[in-house]
Amino acid sequence: MRSGESAPNKARALITFIGISVLSGALAAGLAIPLAGFAGISSEQVVKTVQDLPVELEVEPVAVRSRMLAADGSVIATLFEQNRVPVRLNQIAPIMKTAIIAIEDSRFYEHGALDPKGTLRAMVRNHGSGEVQQGGSSITQQYVKLSLIEKARTVAERQKATEVSYERKLTELRYAIALESRLTKNEILERYLNLVNFGDGTYGVQVAAQHYFRTTAAELTLPQAALLAGLVKNPTGYDPTNNLARAKARRDLVLRRMLELKVISVHQANLALRSPVIDPAKVRPVPNGCANSRYPFFCEYAVAQLLANPALGKTVKGREHTLKTGGLTIRTSLDPRTQAAAQASINARTKPTDSAVAAITIVQPGTGLVKAMVQSKPYGNGRNHTNYNYNVEKSYAGGYGGFQNGSTMKAFTVAAAIQAGVPLDYRINSPQRIDLSNKKFRTCSGFTRDPDYTPGNSTRGGNLTMVDATRYSTNTYFLQLSQRVGLCQIGRVASRLGMYNAQTLQPLDQVISMTLGVGYVTPLQMANAYATFAARGKYCRPLIVLSVRNKANRPLETPKSQCNQALKAGVADGVNKVLSAVMEPGGTGGRLKFGRWDLAGKTGTIQENKAVWFAGYAPNLAAAAVVADANLPYTNLMYGHTLDGRDISDPTGSGTAGPLWQTAMQGALKGLPVQRFVEPSKKIVNGDRKGLPDVTGLDRTEATNLLRKAGFDVTIANKLVASPVPTGKVAYTDPRTNSGATRGSLVTIYLSKGPSQGP
Repeated sequence: MRSGESAPNKARALITFIGISVLSGALAAGLAIPLAGFAGISSEQVVKTVQDLPVELEVEPVAVRSRMLAADGSVIATLFEQNRVPVRLNQIAPIMKTAIIAIEDSRFYEHGALDPKGTLRAMVRNHGSGEVQQGGSSITQQYVKLSLIEKARTVAERQKATEVSYERKLTELRYAIALESRLTKNEILERYLNLVNFGDGTYGVQVAAQHYFRTTAAELTLPQAALLAGLVKNPTGYDPTNNLARAKARRDLVLRRMLELKVISVHQANLALRSPVIDPAKVRPVPNGCANSRYPFFCEYAVAQLLANPALGKTVKGREHTLKTGGLTIRTSLDPRTQAAAQASINARTKPTDSAVAAITIVQPGTGLVKAMVQSKPYGNGRNHTNYNYNVEKSYAGGYGGFQNGSTMKAFTVAAAIQAGVPLDYRINSPQRIDLSNKKFRTCSGFTRDPDYTPGNSTRGGNLTMVDATRYSTNTYFLQLSQRVGLCQIGRVASRLGMYNAQTLQPLDQVISMTLGVGYVTPLQMANAYATFAARGKYCRPLIVLSVRNKANRPLETPKSQCNQALKAGVADGVNKVLSAVMEPGGTGGRLKFGRWDLAGKTGTIQENKAVWFAGYAPNLAAAAVVADANLPYTNLMYGHTLDGRDISDPTGSGTAGPLWQTAMQGALKGLPVQRFVEPSKKIVNGDRKGLPDVTGLDRTEATNLLRKAGFDVTIANKLVASPVPTGKVAYTDPRTNSGATRGSLVTIYLSKGPSQGP
């Protein structure tokens, strides 16, 4: 009110406003604002304001919570801005409709968009107090106001939708009149009961019934309906979980109003008044978001996939809004039974207080379905908790980005060698230590070398076949094999099987030590790559989100299973044969074999034991387990690190990561049919050997030209060897002439220094 305005002027303003409203066909019932708000407003202003208002209310789709489901249909998480599940009016108990009408708008079915009696009563009371004490808004007007608030996307829009002003009330009024002209009373009541806030984070009558009473809107009783109806006026103030006494007083007020209106009997009222307001034990909070999920890390990874899906919106912000308001039903690949098996392994073999971290991912071969994803540090910000997902790449805020993978990389060298026609019994002399300084290794862009590289074995060496070298994980064998096959081919095989640097998302580096581990990779990548071997070379991109349906149960476009034959089936059969040897007695995974299953796998230990792996599979499931130091700078797991509350005494793939893999796979495979690997063909076993020209006794130039003409790559050994062949001539080649070699493979020429001198 302007300073000095007299009471008669205020009265004239009120009468003018109501008169103009009547003449314009827009009687302003429900204007629950102080009279001061009209001071100084002319009738012309009011008419102009009314005439300028839009007629139709553009109602936003009601925000509906989304659900993320596991593969079996169980709920993983609920995601919402407002916790709401809409229901039809015939799914709401009649007593609920009676209660809300009694306390909020008792003449709802008798008046139009507004109630003149209620409005004038509210105006008089508010005028007498100089402030808003009583609302006179009809249910239709309340619905309009709630809809305008729902549409607000900014703070300014929300303030405008809730401000105490005649402009807002006129806007609501015009919208309410238009709404009643095109909707029935029942349609308006249904929308209202689904939109309104019922306190404690619940929106809509269905969720409120579930939350407070563990029932449905259709099954609400009189005292329950009265409580919910009373909450609408002040959802926070009358929330029974905050203030039971205030909630009871408000509920009882609703019951007395219902009795006054004779919509319930005295007997019904007395019974309801004596009943408890709520049973606290029955209040069922609905957890919101991944942080409250049973599987928070998997949930967050699934959300990351969804936020990258343009079908949910043009922007990430828009997709997030759709995700939390669109009433989506999201079905994922997670299998609770498999997840429980993996979690049981983590629980049995680790503790959250351990200084080392452990993680396991399980994938179904031939589909890419990610069945389980677990880790030893629980989700959260507290001590011994983490928000990092140690199973996945660094493509979103929670992705840790992997660990160096050690000798699990040798499996891709095996695949590249078999693909190149190398036989499974291919022998290479593999000493305990080898000097590869300045040796050339082929890459996709040329060659690479290390001026000072003398690696050794942590296991046995000797004149080994590919099967033996894999069983023992002999480094010097695989370094020589990778030199002969070429780093480019190993890199290409790994890439086709989904391997890349999980930190940078770039291809793996083609360095001399590539076969011993390179870059940073994740349990998800390793499990899925090894699943390709199990699926006889069929690679499928990891699949987390299987389907998304909107609230109308219509499917939204989601990435489908993307599979291709990354390796020939026979090549994969050969890999399975070689990696199965790892699980046999004497192999690095020999202690991990169980049951009647065909099992294959590979250990991995990175330099200085900073991370240890075991990746392995049966024909119907593949898993990768890692134990690592996740704190920079990474340190040796043997020194100062614990797992399961004890010092780590055997920081190897077989001794530390292997048992985690074993327990998880035993549980996951339980009840599944026993399947067998396909035996590789004779061609795969024997390889595609080509005869080597005998160059013994030739000079280096002549021998090199002859071998290259036959289709081989050639290198000269750094050191001369004792031989009866004249000094400077070719003593022998590796591989030997009688062994043969695959076309394009590397042949090393050893030059003679003459016969060895005796003592």
